[in-house]
Amino acid sequence: MAARSGTMRAVQYDRYGGGAQGLKHAEVPIPSPNKGEVLIRMEATSINQVDWKFQKGVARPVMPRKFPFISGFDLAGEVVEVGAGVSDFKPGDKVIAINFPNGGGLAEYAVASASLTVPRPPEVSAAQGACLPIAAVTALRSLQRAGVSLDPDGTAAGRKNVLVTAASGGVGHFAVQLARLGGHRVTATCGARNLGLVVDQLGADEALDYGTPEGAGLRSPSGRKYDAVVHCAAAAGVPWSAFRRVLADAGTVVDITPGFAAGATAILQMVTFSKKRLVPLLVTPRKDEMELLVGMVKEGRLTAVIDSRYPLSRAQEGWARSMSGHATGKVVVEMGGEE
Repeated sequence: MAARSGTMRAVQYDRYGGGAQGLKHAEVPIPSPNKGEVLIRMEATSINQVDWKFQKGVARPVMPRKFPFISGFDLAGEVVEVGAGVSDFKPGDKVIAINFPNGGGLAEYAVASASLTVPRPPEVSAAQGACLPIAAVTALRSLQRAGVSLDPDGTAAGRKNVLVTAASGGVGHFAVQLARLGGHRVTATCGARNLGLVVDQLGADEALDYGTPEGAGLRSPSGRKYDAVVHCAAAAGVPWSAFRRVLADAGTVVDITPGFAAGATAILQMVTFSKKRLVPLLVTPRKDEMELLVGMVKEGRLTAVIDSRYPLSRAQEGWARSMSGHATGKVVVEMGGEE
């Protein structure tokens, strides 16, 4: 199909650092899909930790940014053009895609690989769909790496005690729901204002206020030792010793935001043959996982909790909200309904 010409509105940054104030609005050329890609007219994207961590330069040694850079790895919208070799999609198709690490979602149009694009059924809104690619896939993969089965027909003998930290956040709220769908017992940590949410809406069996000594100690109110921990807290400060005290003999902690300390701990455990493990998580997205998660939302088994919505013109506010660490669920930026 012929390349689409013209310009589009986008939000980008041209250097590392700067936070929300470092984002700039610009008119840029509409991208053209290459072989195997689709061009999407954007309806919504969501902001993840990885967006602003990339801006901070955390991944600079291995995934340097080419400036100016348009962030936004979660894409939801309508296909308007397909590249050579694409037969699964056509203009007019509603889709959800992940474009990591290339980004592009904070704009009116974005390209994505057709191999990481899935249909969006009418039952799933663009805002809901935009919450899934990074956060829900990370939650799913974290549980898998921790040895937590997601088969809802599993026997009671296969049930595990699972701890999810930052359980009301973008990844955490999906991890709680997915673990409960698998029939596992879930303990969740969150701020005091979200204790009711994680139990009553997300389905956790018990919840801890991380601002209390009990919550900081991660100890289950029912005295359970954890077979698996999905550690979602963005802020550093939970030492391995805190997890080790509450883990079962062969328990596993999966850290979704690993730093140097997590890597060093993981290496030390291999050297000492420890049965208790800390696993730094690196996610390579897969289409089948996205299809599974979209199906769960369609069927009403999985809910995307949306903290707040912002038009593209106010993307900086959404960025700041995500960086604050106080969002409940996901922060969404929508390309329609400008204020």
